[in-house]
Amino acid sequence: MTTAVSNPVAVPSGPAAPPAGHPGHGARTSDTVTHIRPSRGLLDLGLDKVWQYRHLLLTLVRRDVSVRYKQAALGAGWAIIQPLFAVLIFTLIFSTIAKLPVPSNVPYLVFALAAVLPWNYFADSVRNASTSLVNEEELVKKVYFPRLVLPLAGVVTPIVDFTIGLAVLIVVMLLFGITPSWRLAIIPLLLVYASATALMVSLWLSPINVRFRDVKHTLPFLLQIWMYGSPVVYASSMIPPEWSWAFALNPLVGVIDGFRWAVFGDSVLSLTSLGIGAIIVLPLLFGGLVFFRKLERTFPDVI
Repeated sequence: MTTAVSNPVAVPSGPAAPPAGHPGHGARTSDTVTHIRPSRGLLDLGLDKVWQYRHLLLTLVRRDVSVRYKQAALGAGWAIIQPLFAVLIFTLIFSTIAKLPVPSNVPYLVFALAAVLPWNYFADSVRNASTSLVNEEELVKKVYFPRLVLPLAGVVTPIVDFTIGLAVLIVVMLLFGITPSWRLAIIPLLLVYASATALMVSLWLSPINVRFRDVKHTLPFLLQIWMYGSPVVYASSMIPPEWSWAFALNPLVGVIDGFRWAVFGDSVLSLTSLGIGAIIVLPLLFGGLVFFRKLERTFPDVI
């Protein structure tokens, strides 16, 4: 009698495949491995994660810019109207009525516009970035991403309005017979300085706003006081010399004076004000990053 012998079949080692009909049947195992580790101290600020999510940052900026003037009849024209109306009011009250002195007989309208532009950028950045976590509540709760992206987007978005306003400033300068010079090249550096200051303030306020919504109501009042404590409607030369060092503790003093130097060039750029402001901003910016990073994991639960 002939006996049939079947050929041996090699059986792969490892866990058995799930039976047909099982939820895992036919599913492929992902090769992506996620490493979860604790924070590595104060210097672990997660900035590398922000760089990995830079495309999200750009997406948020594009969305905010498009939504800002959506269904507005004048559209981006509001970026021109708002600073010009503010400057006209300042000119009427502080130049025509109060007759505040202006260095080198510069037209007050140009004098004020050179300060309103950086101030508006700073104020808009602080308002947007300080409330960004609460405004994006659903995104924070449902999607993982480095939360630092939100205040960064709040600081970057107003640059569009600032750029439009800067073009208007140059046109106004030409109308008043002021020729733009090479000094305007310093404006991008001053803008970075103002951005760092706005981000510094926002990194402290935005986590606090998650827990205490009073920040949203207090912020307009604080910004109004800050504006009158900055040389927006008046010149820094009106401050008594013995108090100039205390006045320079406000980082916006160096920024605004720098803008006016770039426009008029009638005085020496105040490196002292910029230096004192930097001594204030840089440590507080680092402290804000540490503070934000420490509370970041609690945002989805508290918000």
